[in-house]
Amino acid sequence: MTPLLLDRLLQIGELFQRDMARAFEGTGLTTARVHLLWMLQQAGPSTQQTLARLCEVSPRNITGLVDALEASGHVRRTPHPTDRRAVLVELTDSASETMAQMQRDHTDLNATLVAAVAPEDRDAVERGIDAISAHLEQLVVQAASESAKDAP
Repeated sequence: MTPLLLDRLLQIGELFQRDMARAFEGTGLTTARVHLLWMLQQAGPSTQQTLARLCEVSPRNITGLVDALEASGHVRRTPHPTDRRAVLVELTDSASETMAQMQRDHTDLNATLVAAVAPEDRDAVERGIDAISAHLEQLVVQAASESAKDAP
C-alpha cells in the first residue's frame, strides 16, 4: 500500500527532528533552545517579550530558556539602550559562530535536498510544498480560533 502524502510529510518531520537531536547530542541544546538561538540569529538583540512572541511561548517559558542559554554561555543579557526597565538578549560571540555554521549547514542541506529532485520537477515541488504549507497554516489558525470560541 502506498503511504499517504501526510504520512510522508510526518516521516520527513520526524527525520528532521532525529537529525537535529543527533547534531546537538551532548551540547545541552534542546529543540526549544536551538529555536530561540535561531530567532536571535534572525532578529538580532531582542527583549524577552519579543522573543516570547517570536518563539510562540509564554514569557515565563522564555525566561527559563534564556536563563539556561545564559548559563551555558550562548546568550547574554545587556541593558536596553532606550528603556531602563528592559534588557536585551543577544548571542555571545561563540553562539554567533555556532549559528553561522548552522546557517551554512542549513543552506548545504537545502541544496542537497533540492538536488534529489529532477531539475524539471523542482518548480512544481516548491509550488506544491508552498501550497501545502499555506493551507496547513490556515487550517491550524482556523482550528485554534474554533477552539478558543468553545473554551469557557
